[in-house]
Formats: sequence, structure tokens, C-alpha cells
Amino acid sequence: MRIGVFICHCGKNIAGVIDIKSLTKAVAELEDVYYATDYVYLCSEPGQKAIQDQIKELGLTHIVVAACSPKMHATTFAKALEDAGVNAYLLEIANIREQCSWVHSHEPEKATAKALELIKASVAKVSKAVPLQPLSVPLNRKVMVIGGGIAGIQAALDIANGGFDVYLVEKTPSLGGHMAQLSETFPTLDCSSCILTPRMVEAAKHPKIHLYTYSEVKEIQGVVGQYKVKILQKPRYVDPVKCTGCGDCTDVCPVIVPNEFEQGLGGRKAIYVPFSQAVPLKYTIDLENCLNTRKLVVCDQCYRACGPKAINYLMEPEEEEIEVGAIVVATGYDLLPVEDLKEYGGGLYPDVVSGLEFERLVTASGPTAGVIRRPSDGKIPKRIVFIQCAGSRDPEHGCAYCSKICCMYTAKHAFMFKHAVPDGEVYVFYIDVRAAGKGYEEFVQRVMEEERIAYLRGKVSKVFQRDDKLVVWGSDTLTGMAVEIEADMVVLAPAVVPSKGAKELAKLLKSPANEYGFFDEVHPKLRPVESAAMGIYLAGAAQAPKDIPDSVSQASAAASKVLGLFSQEELALEPLRAEVNLENCDGCALCVGVCPYGAITLVQEEPDGPKHIEVHKALCQGCGVCMATCPKEGVNVAGFTLAQLREQLRAMLG
Repeated sequence: MRIGVFICHCGKNIAGVIDIKSLTKAVAELEDVYYATDYVYLCSEPGQKAIQDQIKELGLTHIVVAACSPKMHATTFAKALEDAGVNAYLLEIANIREQCSWVHSHEPEKATAKALELIKASVAKVSKAVPLQPLSVPLNRKVMVIGGGIAGIQAALDIANGGFDVYLVEKTPSLGGHMAQLSETFPTLDCSSCILTPRMVEAAKHPKIHLYTYSEVKEIQGVVGQYKVKILQKPRYVDPVKCTGCGDCTDVCPVIVPNEFEQGLGGRKAIYVPFSQAVPLKYTIDLENCLNTRKLVVCDQCYRACGPKAINYLMEPEEEEIEVGAIVVATGYDLLPVEDLKEYGGGLYPDVVSGLEFERLVTASGPTAGVIRRPSDGKIPKRIVFIQCAGSRDPEHGCAYCSKICCMYTAKHAFMFKHAVPDGEVYVFYIDVRAAGKGYEEFVQRVMEEERIAYLRGKVSKVFQRDDKLVVWGSDTLTGMAVEIEADMVVLAPAVVPSKGAKELAKLLKSPANEYGFFDEVHPKLRPVESAAMGIYLAGAAQAPKDIPDSVSQASAAASKVLGLFSQEELALEPLRAEVNLENCDGCALCVGVCPYGAITLVQEEPDGPKHIEVHKALCQGCGVCMATCPKEGVNVAGFTLAQLREQLRAMLG
């Protein structure tokens, strides 16, 4: 065994803190190290060639690379080893950038000492490594897309156009998401419905797309290439095959309730379609507000009015199981409820509305037919105050991040109001304007200069009612003056938050989410659409707040990852999986109960014979819970065996 250690400068990222020369000298003196050297950028092509040259010249058998996180370049160095004839699993990476130079940048001596300890541990671990070979498992070439907004629709269409079956699951009765609620889109001010509706229809009619609206994902088992998913289809109480979307049922329904699609500013019947361009255009009975119940029918007006006899009060939820090889998560976003923004009058005064509520007021198909009216009395407002960052960038509301879209849609709303009410006044309170998109900055400047919208840089401290006016107290930090404005309406730009149920879905998918509930990607720059759970891809605002162009771009990127996955004949999986030591395993089955992936089963080959466990390698994810639970070392994770871990600890502890 000949262990070679290669230490990277990473420019000044590592070498600017760690004493590379003294570190290399100390590593070269380690008992098990045959060769040690350093290089400015090991991940570069010359750097990889330098490793390969030394492998061939010196006959190196095991390699340690001391560089940045293995998340960055583990694949790069593994491929370099394979090209030089060394098994990729005889490689160990010591992370001396993130774990040394970056976190101890003001303590170079300690950072250098820590780097040496990490390299010692890596040398010890790789000394116990054995060659491993990737696993090959069958690949199901079907995909599920969760979420029927613009991101989900785009991903589904791209994959379906690539020739693969797509199951598109949407929890509401129609495709469209929040984009369907918009009047116009920034910065071009083109009609949202004109862009979206053709895509919705295309997705619904595509022969490769199987549409599940008014449905939810209830259970997910398996791993990449072999997922089994249970989908719950909620009962519409209207047969979608018979329903023609004529609307006769709605005309006779006696129940009127607030319309969720109109953000509660308008009403709908207990039997409804969310909006006139809904896809599919099939009616749904809201049994929570219908006069009928599952057991008692007291009103049959919609039933009698329905010519095709599509009404069925006895429909039950249906569960269907599908099998897919990959999953795209496009669950979109919600807005922080205005009721949580009491300091701005949210939930206290009817004329304090969210940006999405204002969007419905300016929409021609909205509750006021595009005429902007105050919710309290229906009057046309003459003075409006827009408040940006209402909850965003605010740790007190649990939303310390920027919601990204608010600056632009506020500018759009101000523009639309001035065109609807030419003699109206508009004031926009902002912290700073973030218009980082093609044509975005130009649009904001146009709103400020041509439409003469007053932008006030500062925070609003309080909004309260005075007679029929809303009084806004704030400050203009550019002039240092306190500001008081009497307004007819106040429009908030609430924080964009993860969609309802996103955290529960993340648990089902075994996919990590950040502290705010957005799905986390593997790497923000190099792998921005991949979840840490293999075969799970992210699109749109499920990952973070995004505008429409970014959502569509990321959806297509996620689709390309799926198409790349499906291009393989069989799926090659990392061999870092649990392995049974039959000499030690006594069949106690402690590991069976703790395995989060259901990959371990207890078997008994003969009726009276001994019991032992078996590991389903395709299901196993190498998490190591079984290894930590087993009291007799009956199971090990390949590449992270107890023998390897013990050697690491011994090396680090001296």
C-alpha cells in the first residue's frame, strides 16, 4: 500500500491562512504516507494531471486530497483516480478549507495544526479502505411532478416532450398556481393569463402527462429509480368525466362564501370552479360550506340543474399508487398572512391589503372587474401607500431573507394604479430597491420618473385609522425627516413563505429543508436544482422566493436533470451501502426498526434455522443508523466501516 497525499492551496482560500509548506513537510513525515506534495489548484486540469502522473510514476495505491469540501469536487478527483487506474473508493478528501482556513482565518497556527489532524485522520481511514464497485439497479422511467403552478407545468411539459410519462399532482382543483391570479407580469406588463392558459391546456392535453388535480401525495417509499407513491384524490362530488363545465349548477346554488382565488374579496358558490380559465374546467362541491353533508342531503338544486347528471354526493376519496423513478418538487409559495403584520394594520383595518389582494382588484376578471375599490366602502382610493419588506428581511417575523419579487410587483402595482386613477397619488416606502433582472431596473426607473411615483427610503413604524383615512407614520432616511401620510388604502408586500404542507412533504421525501421551510439544494452554485435525496429535483419557489422567469428556468433545469437520469439503461448507485456481517449478526432485528428507508428485513432461511438480516441495496442510503444501533457489529456501511472510523479517531486523538 502506497498512500499519496496532495494538498491544495485553493489560491489564497487555503494558503492565505494555512502554512502549506510546513503542513506538507509534516504530512510527508507521517508513518503511512509514501508521498506528499502541494499544488495551487488541484481541481484544475493540470492539478488532476499532476495527481495522475504521480500515481503512475510512484505506483500510488491510495490517495488523500486535502482541499475543499468533498461536496465540491469529490466526483472530480474520483474520476481522475479512475483514469489513472486507481479505484475511486480508495480516495479520501480532507476538508481543510471550510473546516480549517475559513472558520479559523484569524488563527493561522491553529488552522494549520487542525489541518494536520484532519489529514492524519484521512490517511488512517483510507489505509483501511477497500476497492468498491457501483451498484446497478433497474430504472423506472416515469416521473412525478408535485405542484401545478408555472414551474410544475414547465417541468412536466419538458419531460413529457422528452418522451417520458409524467404524473402531475396539484392539490387545488385547477392548474395555474399564483400566476393564474396575476393581472399582468413585470417588467413587460403582458397579460398573465395569455401566457399561462395555453401552457395549462397543453399540459392537460399532452398524451404523456397524467393529471391529478385536487389531489395530494400521502406516502412515498423507495429511492431514486424505484419510488412508490400513494396519491389521494379528494372527491369533487362532481363526476369529471360527465361534467361539461356549463355552470348551470352554480346558477342555482343558494350558498355564497368568500372566494379563495379572489383572496376573499369576492364570493363564490359552494359548487364552483376556481376561475373561468381553470384547467380542468370541472366543477367541485365544497362540502364544508355546502348545505349537504356526507350523510344528509337537504339541497339538491345543483343535482336537478345538472343536465349530464354529473353530481354525485356519495363520492369517496380514492387512493392510487404509482411507481416513478424521479420526483420534481414545484410546490410554490404562500404569503405571510397580513394578520401577522399588526404594526401595519394587517387584519385590523379592511383597507390594509396584501399585494396579491391588490392584484385581484386591478385584474379585469377580478371581483371589481378591474376597477380599484376600497374593500371597506367600495370607493375609488385617491391616495395609496405601498409598504415593501412587510415581514421580509425581518427576523421578528421569522423571515430574515429577501422575498425577491416584492420590489418589482410593487412598482408594477404603482404603475397600474396611476393608469387606472390618473389623478391618484402613490407613495412607496422601501428599504432599498432590488431590481436584479433583465429590464427590471429600467422598469423601476420608468415608474419613478415617467409616472412620478414618490419613493420614500425608510421604514414604516405604524399604521392606524383616523376617521375614514389610514395614517401612515414612517421616516425618510435620505432627508432624515419623519413622515405622516393620510391614505385611502395601504398595500403591503408580505414575505414570501413556503407553501402550506411543504415541511410535511420534505419529511415524506426525506429531503432537507432550511430553517424557513424552503427545500434545500445540494450546492447553491453547482447543483442548484438537486436535493440531497437522490432523484428529487427542485423547481421554482419551493426552493426559495423566485419570479416567473427564474421559476421557469429552474423548472427546465430540473427537467433536464430528470432527462439525464433517464438516459441511462440502468441506474448506477454509490456502493456506500450497509453490508451484513453474518458471523456477528444474531438476528436481533434492532436495525430493522430504526432503518428510515425500510431497507432491512429479517430472514430465516430454514424453519428452525438462525435468523439474520438482509439489506436491500437499492433502498439503503448508507445513513449508518443500523451500524450505530447494532450491539454486535453485525452490519457495516461500506466505505465507512467501524474499522475505518476507529482508525480515524485513533489518528486524531493520538
